[in-house]
Amino acid sequence: MPQIGPYTLHAVETGRFGLDGGAMFGIVPKPLWSQRIEPDAQNRIPLSMRCLLLVGDNRVILVDTGVGDTFEGTEYQDIYAVDHSTATLEGSLQDHGISPSDMTDVVLTHLHFDHCGGSTRKTETGPAPTFPEATYHVQKRHWDWATDPNPKEQGSFLSDAFAPIEDAGQLHLVDGSGLLLPHVEVSLVHGHTEAQQIVKIHDDATTLVYVADLLPTTHHLPPAWTMAYDVRPLETIDEKGRFLERAEDSEWKLFFEHDPEVAVGDLQRTDRGIEVVHRRSLDDL
Repeated sequence: MPQIGPYTLHAVETGRFGLDGGAMFGIVPKPLWSQRIEPDAQNRIPLSMRCLLLVGDNRVILVDTGVGDTFEGTEYQDIYAVDHSTATLEGSLQDHGISPSDMTDVVLTHLHFDHCGGSTRKTETGPAPTFPEATYHVQKRHWDWATDPNPKEQGSFLSDAFAPIEDAGQLHLVDGSGLLLPHVEVSLVHGHTEAQQIVKIHDDATTLVYVADLLPTTHHLPPAWTMAYDVRPLETIDEKGRFLERAEDSEWKLFFEHDPEVAVGDLQRTDRGIEVVHRRSLDDL
């Protein structure tokens, strides 16, 4: 297993889902994006919900939690093609010997349902935190944004997926960029949603960046390939450009949450711009 600082790293597959390909690639015409990733009959493209588990230094840290059971038994399970037939959050954690009570920290990049839905679970008395001993780390600016959502994002912020965290006293509101936990830093981007936190795990030898929805798949590196879901697409373009330049210069490794095929990649400058190379699993980091 790969190691960064005191942590052993594991990719945690929590299932698949699907989103409209046109929404995922914005102004890019379907004849172009469909050459890279094939949609289904309802124009949805397959997407992973791949989380990152860090174990070590008396901590068990999870970055994002997938959709969980948020849509179980509802029409939205079909609308979003939620598929837990091959992986679930709880099952994948069990495969790594982790129970919900072992979790010490959950870092949520943002509160869209596909990133935080597994943070809570359904119980007979209503939704409750999935990880009863964990501190959940969310940017304060983003929490305020999500709890009073704008019309464009209202359908992506489902209060049952995050409100119980605050009710249980397990919420830590983070104020800006910087060191969050030993060897774990966060930095903010605002194009996709207000104060999304990108997570960087590093030591003297290796830096791995969990890029979340700044770069949802390896196909989203070109400037114009932004999502219609982004609240500020021009800002996304600027943020991507600055990030990719720094990441390539610094030889950072990228961890992709939604790419259905690629978990980790390096960056390389080409005559077509910065591209992902050496696509691989996390185990081959």
